Amino acid sequence: MITKTNIIDAVAKKTGLKKKDVEASVNAFIEVIGESIAQSEKVQIVGFGTFEVKERAARTARNPRTGEAIDVGPSKHISFAAGKSLKDSVN
Repeated sequence: MITKTNIIDAVAKKTGLKKKDVEASVNAFIEVIGESIAQSEKVQIVGFGTFEVKERAARTARNPRTGEAIDVGPSKHISFAAGKSLKDSVN
């Protein structure tokens, strides 16, 4: 697993920038993406992928323990679709 700290270290090593500067950039990047997604904006990073807010319709679910039907209201979720370059690098 890679963490934000690992990303900061790797970017600092590749760019020669100070970790402090890289950390500020990474934090700003994450903040901008989070704010955009919170406003239901689509975030597309060419070659990497697309983050998008999608809506789930209301539905009826079952409690697995009792079998009782439960009404679940509509909700939003974040989806990520990998870009072609990312998919190709994995395969």
